[in-house]
Amino acid sequence: MAYARAYVFRNPVVTIDDVVYSAQLTKARLVPDTPTQTMRTFSGVDKDRDSTSWTLELAGHQDRGTGGLADAIDDAVTAGLPIEIVIQGKSGSGQDVATCNFIPVPVEFGGETGDWKLFDQTFEVVDQPVFSQSGA
Repeated sequence: MAYARAYVFRNPVVTIDDVVYSAQLTKARLVPDTPTQTMRTFSGVDKDRDSTSWTLELAGHQDRGTGGLADAIDDAVTAGLPIEIVIQGKSGSGQDVATCNFIPVPVEFGGETGDWKLFDQTFEVVDQPVFSQSGA
């Protein structure tokens, strides 16, 4: 029997600056990095854990037309402003939600013949994500 809140990350709701881009994305993932230093001494082990920093991984269509995510990211790069993203595991109330701001950088353009025109980019997250549950 599956855990009650277990589900496949198949139909998340991804909102960037209040626009839903779920149909243009194939990946939306927050990745933590907590650097740890370890030093062995004669009497044991000393450890120092630094603050966690986060990155955001997004992948999807290189849509630079009106309403396209790549176009919105390009505009944010030009403006030099962070972008807010809300990732909700699936639609409905009581679902896992992560909200954060990220620093936009240009996404790739073009590709190989016969392939989808896609991008796969990692972005720096500002501060810490806020994790919550969706409301009604």
